[in-house]
Amino acid sequence: MITYVNGQFLSKEHAVVSIFDRGFLFADAVYEVTTIINGRLIDFKNHMARLRRSCNELQLLLPFTEDELLTIHQHLIEKNDLNEGLIYLQLTRGNAGHRDFLFPNKTIEPTLVIFTQHASIIENPKAKTGIKVVTCEDIRWQRCDIKTVALLAASLAKQYAYSQGVDDALFVKDGLITEGSSSNFFIVTSDNKIKTRGLSHEILSGITRQAILAFAKEQQLIIEENAFSIEEAITAKEAFMTSATSLVYPIVEIDGQKIGEGKPGLLASRLRNIYIQAMSV
Repeated sequence: MITYVNGQFLSKEHAVVSIFDRGFLFADAVYEVTTIINGRLIDFKNHMARLRRSCNELQLLLPFTEDELLTIHQHLIEKNDLNEGLIYLQLTRGNAGHRDFLFPNKTIEPTLVIFTQHASIIENPKAKTGIKVVTCEDIRWQRCDIKTVALLAASLAKQYAYSQGVDDALFVKDGLITEGSSSNFFIVTSDNKIKTRGLSHEILSGITRQAILAFAKEQQLIIEENAFSIEEAITAKEAFMTSATSLVYPIVEIDGQKIGEGKPGLLASRLRNIYIQAMSV
């Protein structure tokens, strides 16, 4: 694998950062994940817009233009012969040469690391079988709208799901579902309304979420962006999650209770197909 680290394309064996890098010491860093289909970047501009927002919220310098980042991504696609998969970008506040909670001098250059990952996106079997999830307490910090590398709570949630023999976890706060451990969450009501949590500091504004909502509106589907309970989710007609890594995964079981008929819902599958067709144009 060829990676990008601070201006250089390096093999993964030679891709290193300092022990004093603030991403390592304080999780003082942001990231983005862009899907690659047929060698093409999907929703790249929207990912870069969210990256700029994350940087602004953390007062983190982004000393690269969108065109410069696009060129790096395209080089990595070519160098790694990446037809389908993901590109991860991580930007940290850099290496000040010592450990200090205070931000370093503004002359310290941020650290930029970008790497690829081959993955089955379109034909992933989970899209056909659906996934099973469990709920767990949302213990994350109060700025989930910023896409930082501080992912320990998400890791704990996924590990808990694994220990329960299921695929993933949904976060719950005050009895209401916020989102998935690394995804946005949707339900379809008995009268075919799509419900998902509204944007706030409590969830990430997913790029795939944004695309799916746009397609749903084009299909003249009714959308409600508000909070709902675990019980509402379990008794829903359908449930599904969205992310750059999954696109759309139907959810067939929550906390051991099947959703609808216990198989992927028609609307979730339809929206996934619409998204895939749009990416192929």
